[in-house]
Amino acid sequence: MGLTTGFDNLHTLPRTIAIDGLNVAYREVEALRNVNLTVKAGRMTGIIGPNGAGKSTLIKAMFGLIPTSSGRAQFEGKNLAEQRDRIAYVPQRSAIDWTFPATVRDVVMMGRVRKTGWFHRFSPTSRRAAIAAIERVGMMDFIDRPIGNLSGGQQQRIFLARSLAQEADIFCFDEPFTGVDKKTEAILFQIFHELADAGQVVLVVNHDLGETITQFDDLILLNHEVIASGNRKSVMQTEAIERAYGGHVNFYAA
Repeated sequence: MGLTTGFDNLHTLPRTIAIDGLNVAYREVEALRNVNLTVKAGRMTGIIGPNGAGKSTLIKAMFGLIPTSSGRAQFEGKNLAEQRDRIAYVPQRSAIDWTFPATVRDVVMMGRVRKTGWFHRFSPTSRRAAIAAIERVGMMDFIDRPIGNLSGGQQQRIFLARSLAQEADIFCFDEPFTGVDKKTEAILFQIFHELADAGQVVLVVNHDLGETITQFDDLILLNHEVIASGNRKSVMQTEAIERAYGGHVNFYAA
């Protein structure tokens, strides 16, 4: 079958995230072990694996949000953690304080802070970018509503809009489909594909091995180490899936 630990050995190409020898440990327990990957721009890449496999840890380690034991992550040959202004990262909904007194407009405008600067007034350009992002996710009717009053799917769309307002080069979403309705799921996938088609890096942590897996161009199969990576067909093989999940698993193979 030919399991791989990289995307066709493309570490030297521009517009890629190159991860080399990445290790993460919590109190001497290995969370990630010798992760080597190249994530291509222009393709929608999913990170899959069982619960506790280190999927969210991989994202946080790449971006320098948690300490690593060794290894590095680079984008266009430069340290990725030093390029956070080029990253739009949406964590799991459970990590967000939904009681915070902010409206839809407030949250999306937060995506313009890095470009505007702290304690500076938002420019007309930033305001237009925020409105365009809210329109793109179909939430203009809710623009002045507190985020805590929205449904799970609506909240996820608002944080997608905030990421769009950032006008980033790298878009990363941690389990964005958890607890969302079919309409929101369709909107998310449509925009993810549009971002990839525009040449951006699109990286999505996904727990579903059902039919939605066919939406991804490339996959990273993870269980503390990279079990397989590459195009969807090469990764979704029985041997690799069973190795990652520790036994027989039903999955959608198309």
